[in-house]
Amino acid sequence: MHKIKETLVVAFALFSLFFGAGNLILPPLLGFKSGELWWLVALGFCISAVLIPIMGILAHAKLQGTIFDFGKKVSTNFSLIYATIVYIISISLPSPRTASVTHEMAIQPFFNSSSLLTSVVYFVLVLIFVLNRSKILGIIGKILTPVIVLVLFTIIGICFFSNDFVFDNVLFESPFTDGILEGYQTFDAIGSVVVGGVILVSIDLRRKGISYEDKKKLVMQSGWLAGLGLFIIYSGLIITGALMFSEFAEDVSRTELLKGLSLKTLGNTGNMFLSVLVSLACFTTAVGIVTGAADFVKSRFRNSQKVYNITAMIGCLLGVIMGQFDVHYIIAIALPALMFIYPITIILILLNILPNKYATSKVFRVVVITTIIFSVPDFLNSVGLEGITQPVQSYIPLSKYSMGWVLPAFLAFIITAALNPQSHQPQ
Repeated sequence: MHKIKETLVVAFALFSLFFGAGNLILPPLLGFKSGELWWLVALGFCISAVLIPIMGILAHAKLQGTIFDFGKKVSTNFSLIYATIVYIISISLPSPRTASVTHEMAIQPFFNSSSLLTSVVYFVLVLIFVLNRSKILGIIGKILTPVIVLVLFTIIGICFFSNDFVFDNVLFESPFTDGILEGYQTFDAIGSVVVGGVILVSIDLRRKGISYEDKKKLVMQSGWLAGLGLFIIYSGLIITGALMFSEFAEDVSRTELLKGLSLKTLGNTGNMFLSVLVSLACFTTAVGIVTGAADFVKSRFRNSQKVYNITAMIGCLLGVIMGQFDVHYIIAIALPALMFIYPITIILILLNILPNKYATSKVFRVVVITTIIFSVPDFLNSVGLEGITQPVQSYIPLSKYSMGWVLPAFLAFIITAALNPQSHQPQ
């Protein structure tokens, strides 16, 4: 019974650390634009926003290290550069975005206060939680997440049972791949390599002397439970958006749609419920990101607690500064970074969950380098340099869907693994 309770606490904590600003505001608009093909969009979205992130947690269960361990087989220098880039992106974009969303949806409708005040109060609270990180699992897993899940299921359930299953036309050109790419904006694949380490350290603090196998089993079971919860919530929010197509203007924004859904399903109390939901979901994600960044820098400086505290303060200060920007602006400027770092992150996650005989250092190096090369055209397109890449992209399969790296990376893995003698040896 004790083990079941602990698994549920860790699963709730994982869910809550994943489920932040983007996870709330992205799915409803996806459903709103997907019409009768909502299920295809949901499938694509859940591949990049659920399956890959949970695989990242499974990789953490196997490695039981930090984000630095994900790229060590390429080289230690690569791993250090990769981890540094991920943490810079994390504390510069998704973490401040949580404060921005909280202000626009949970503070601005009720109080005539500035976004600066919201960001300052918000990240002071984040800092308090980060500096008391041994309490993260208990507080997040036992208290905050159940409230989030309850409010979400209420919104989804009311909409699901009070609407006829009639859908509008599809507004996406490529529903499946559009769903995958929108899943990038959740940052969850990146989040998995960040918060996975946070969970492992928090487990160690709660259960002194836990064995490798027991920790691996606990993290894997919790990961699958958290993934199931995310899948149900995302699918529910997407179909909710699809069912409410006639209630909103075609150019409705992400935040306006979410607020509208809450008002139409929960009535006049909708905004209050949504305010609580947004605040909790965003806050837990910010805590996870800042804690992960502080853990990483601490590990590079002989586990200095002073370095941990300073990094946490810098992360929160940066959150205050970047949190002044509009939500949609933050989403827009995040795209180029995601188009480059997300494919590398996905490949590292997939390679790390494979048996070691198939994922040797040589395989890691060849596949990662191939992924980086074929991600460059998508990155250049995202910053408006399509003219440079068009002649090349016409020869790359799936490049028109911004996924030109997928087939080259797969072929690089197959060829390198086939030519690698170690991959043919029994384990």
